[in-house]
Amino acid sequence: MKSVIPALAATILCAALPACAHQGHTGGIHSAPAKAVNAPFDIIHTRIAREGNMAVFHIAVSGKAGQSRPSATGKLAGSSVFSYVWPTSLDPSVAGFDKGAGILAFAVTSHPDFDDTPLYDENGDGDLKNDGDLWHSHWVVLEPDDACGKGALKVVDIPAGAAPRLPTTWPGLPLLIDSPGYSPVFKGTTLEVRVPFEDVGVLADASFDGVTAALRVNASVHSPLLCVANVFKVASGTLSLPGKVGK
Repeated sequence: MKSVIPALAATILCAALPACAHQGHTGGIHSAPAKAVNAPFDIIHTRIAREGNMAVFHIAVSGKAGQSRPSATGKLAGSSVFSYVWPTSLDPSVAGFDKGAGILAFAVTSHPDFDDTPLYDENGDGDLKNDGDLWHSHWVVLEPDDACGKGALKVVDIPAGAAPRLPTTWPGLPLLIDSPGYSPVFKGTTLEVRVPFEDVGVLADASFDGVTAALRVNASVHSPLLCVANVFKVASGTLSLPGKVGK
């Protein structure tokens, strides 16, 4: 009995420490903690699992997930967006965009200076336009644009007069973005979102990565409208999408 007590105590202690949190995660992409990264965005595990017709998007960090959100600036131009992102190999048509439109990524974001989920009242106060600061989910289509910085990515703009294919829950912004209303769940060091798929077969050979980043609304609120301005951490280190769905 005496030999069991120290082991049990160590297990309890480890469970309480963020540095140990990644030890219970299986599959997906494991990343070493990085002291240089703010703990709420310091990815240590990234996974996309399968549950029936659902894909479960999962990120674990070395601190408290979702704890850090942008400060309000009072204006759209130049404002910040904090995000947890899963870039994927899935074709954008899976989420209702044109085939081959760019890199399809699932994202959970917070941005207090604007609301891009006009169909949903996340804070339950009866106003659909005042809860962008609460964490919420998007599908986005990304592509490189040096106007955002050399080698940087942006959310693909919709030029004036263009009529691309868009999801039914597109929020009306001139961007390839969807606001499907899938609820992110934060619990301690982890973030998970359950996303339904009409055809789960598209996930069979899909690959993914994990990214935490800050995006910036262009100061002129013009193309490019939304740039990836500061990457906090890439799960693989190289954005090589080494993760496989369900593995």
